[in-house]
Amino acid sequence: MYLLGVACTSNGDRRYENEQALRLLQTEILIPVCPEQLGGLPTPRPPQEIQGGLGEDVLDHTAKVINADKGDVTNQFIRGAEETLKIARRLNLKEFIGKSGSPSCGCGHIHDGSFSGMMKVANGVTAALLRRNEIRLVPEEDL
Repeated sequence: MYLLGVACTSNGDRRYENEQALRLLQTEILIPVCPEQLGGLPTPRPPQEIQGGLGEDVLDHTAKVINADKGDVTNQFIRGAEETLKIARRLNLKEFIGKSGSPSCGCGHIHDGSFSGMMKVANGVTAALLRRNEIRLVPEEDL
């Protein structure tokens, strides 16, 4: 939803919009979801990053999602990913446009888990679950 200017980022910012996503919205039906909100996290919320692995590892319970306050939000991330998958299945969606850097929606790049601003090549938790279920991941940069 951040791509469409809806306030769902950790800081509640709605200033950023992806112009390509907004143009796509004129010709295609886009279903905005925020897995972090679907998992029960509030907006605003402390920033979160995957520590000890990748989105796939969180799904396999070998890595965690930790927020900047040192709180473990792994269960909320998994729940949000599962809820997003339910929506995708019910609507027979074939593609997911993900927000770069997001620990849930990131397609191809997420923050490295150190809260330093550095990135690593990986998918977020929701992106990983959708990919496992044969939904094509589209990084926002590829729109």
